[in-house]
Amino acid sequence: MPSASMFRDLPRPAKWMLTSLVFDFVGTGLIMPFAVVYLHEVRDFSLQTAGVLLALPAIVGLLAVGPGGVLIDRFGARRVVIAAVSLEIVAQVLMANALTVPVAATSLVCSGLATGVIFPAVQAMVATVMPTHQRQHYFGLSFTLLNLGLGIGGMLGGAVVDVERPGTFERIYYIDAVTFLIPLMLYLGPLRRYGGPVAHGASSGDDGAMPVSGGYRLVLRDPAMRLLVVLGFVTAFIGYAQFGVGFQAFSRTVAHISTQVLGWAYAANTAVIVVAQLFVLKFVAGRRRTRALLVMCVLWAISWSVLGVAGLAGESNVVLASVLVCVSAAIFGVGETFLQPTLPAMVNDLAPDHLRGRYNSASAGAFHIAEIVGPPFAGLLIGHALAGWYAVALVAGCAVAAWVTIVVERHLSPKVNGVGVSAPEEIDVEGEMALEVQRAKLSTE
Repeated sequence: MPSASMFRDLPRPAKWMLTSLVFDFVGTGLIMPFAVVYLHEVRDFSLQTAGVLLALPAIVGLLAVGPGGVLIDRFGARRVVIAAVSLEIVAQVLMANALTVPVAATSLVCSGLATGVIFPAVQAMVATVMPTHQRQHYFGLSFTLLNLGLGIGGMLGGAVVDVERPGTFERIYYIDAVTFLIPLMLYLGPLRRYGGPVAHGASSGDDGAMPVSGGYRLVLRDPAMRLLVVLGFVTAFIGYAQFGVGFQAFSRTVAHISTQVLGWAYAANTAVIVVAQLFVLKFVAGRRRTRALLVMCVLWAISWSVLGVAGLAGESNVVLASVLVCVSAAIFGVGETFLQPTLPAMVNDLAPDHLRGRYNSASAGAFHIAEIVGPPFAGLLIGHALAGWYAVALVAGCAVAAWVTIVVERHLSPKVNGVGVSAPEEIDVEGEMALEVQRAKLSTE
């Protein structure tokens, strides 16, 4: 089985990191579907107040991304992960006791700070424990386990919570806090020797970390990285920012499906990811990562087109609309399996060690911006009876993403683009060196 061999061949530290991920996202799955219900129906906050509160993590996370990259490069990815996980524990304990708005706001600010730094830190940590040719496999496996954890947690949470018993909601937040103890112990224990600051001989500072001059200016002078940031924003805007909000609004108000069917659609998305990711990993290994992203663009364009057709069918045939919404979610999930292993791997293979935190934070920042501006875009079109144009705009966005991907490919060396990463001896060394020289010239202009 590809799943067994892929996991078995990973370095031991990578296995520990994947183990921590499972526990982390089972806990996250417990609480994620019920945040609005908890704040509005259990704690009696108005819907407007709940909406403002739930926007805090995205805003704070975006503000934390930049400084987080500096901290990762200065103190090492592992220390930042430990700090972020500790902050998440505090956040969930506070949320379990969020009887007032200030307590809930404090909890969500803490969670936003943690979220803003933990993903770049974990991705930077991956590069310290994984050789280049295995990073793509790791990112794919981690995405599979992330979705599996969210699915298990969501089912368990749905079986436990009851709005008539506030204690059930408090319990899942406490359980989520406890699940963070697993990764905390792993990063303090078996992973303690990894993810430290980058030592650089005589040029190192007193703590062994390389003093970095230029900071994010050096990151953005890299033409390939600039394009990857743009690509990350576009894919997040037409993808996750819409699938998390616009997909729901369109399905309910335009396709007129039930909330139960909407739940089935998200379940189909998760199931497809868990089943397909391992096969997609095997298919894309050693091939150009940009070509995998082009496949994703095609799949997402089909997904949004199917959703648009579901909107047309909703008024006259709810059964057909329901089927099409589930099909749209499933196709979207297949597209995700081409995105998640490749884009993070490109960023980390492109990044120099002493700037890895900043590279990953710049990539995460693009995602956060898309998550903030994407939902209002969906609300503007769908809320003003322009749902048809909404679907057209997303399909057009997929075409833009494909164009940016083609431009990105011209600036990547074969190695960064994944050519031969499963068989390092087959890499086109001459072509890689030529592209590196070209990139160096462009970055100094």
